[in-house]
Amino acid sequence: MLGQNASTGAIGSPAARRALAQYLHIICSKIARLFQQGRESCEDDLRPGRPVTVVTEENVQKIEKLVLADRRIKLWQIAEELQISKERVGEIIHEHMNMRKISAHWVPKMLTPFDKQRRLQTSKDFLELAGDNIDEICDRIVTVDETWVRQYDPESKQESMQWTKKGERPPKKFKVQKSASKLMVTIFWDSEGTRGSRTEATWEVIARSAVLQDNASVQTARVSRQALKDTGFSEIDHPPYSPDLAPRDYFLFSKLKKELRGHRFVDDNQMKMAVESHFDCEEKEYFWVV
Repeated sequence: MLGQNASTGAIGSPAARRALAQYLHIICSKIARLFQQGRESCEDDLRPGRPVTVVTEENVQKIEKLVLADRRIKLWQIAEELQISKERVGEIIHEHMNMRKISAHWVPKMLTPFDKQRRLQTSKDFLELAGDNIDEICDRIVTVDETWVRQYDPESKQESMQWTKKGERPPKKFKVQKSASKLMVTIFWDSEGTRGSRTEATWEVIARSAVLQDNASVQTARVSRQALKDTGFSEIDHPPYSPDLAPRDYFLFSKLKKELRGHRFVDDNQMKMAVESHFDCEEKEYFWVV
């Protein structure tokens, strides 16, 4: 209040000066009386009740003990237990304990000791196969997988977002079902692109190609494996439940389906043309994933 009055020039008025003089007289008289009664310290007396801050070493240790006992404990549960606010609990956890709450890392399947050993052995076999010529072996690898493509797959709500001005009504999106008609697309691809989009001369390298595919039953069947041998392919072992070793589901198929969503195809031929056009337009670097 004193600073505000001073900034506006009101402190120069006679009434303000008298009020300030009376206030200072009362404070000085009170302080003088206390020292006359034997007071020696200028510090504030201790007051009963909760301390000014609850961020103390004792509370930090108590919260850490609760968190380590139950990693899923809520902030409000800790606040109720220690009788402090949620804000201070969060401050202690984040700034003093350097902890944060995160979701568990999703994995397709918990590997058994046998699965882990097989994955280790597969990795060793691949390193032995590659030797010092890692670029050469990467050029030889051909991976194959299949996915469903529908004649009509509606856009997601996020994909249909559009800009609107303030006050405009948001666009409406009606619920539409996916079409029942669909086509199984099988794609062979390597570091150069999709095999289906090549000339016949390209297939002369089949004899030195190595196939990397997952363990779907249709691909591990005897008929399928025999067909690979008959056409000149060799196989690279793919350990179970290891989608990261052939990551087409992470980017190849997801980008393809994102581009096709919202388009309505008349027949299978249009669907085939759309799939081939998608891959033909991509550069070589598109098929490299690190």
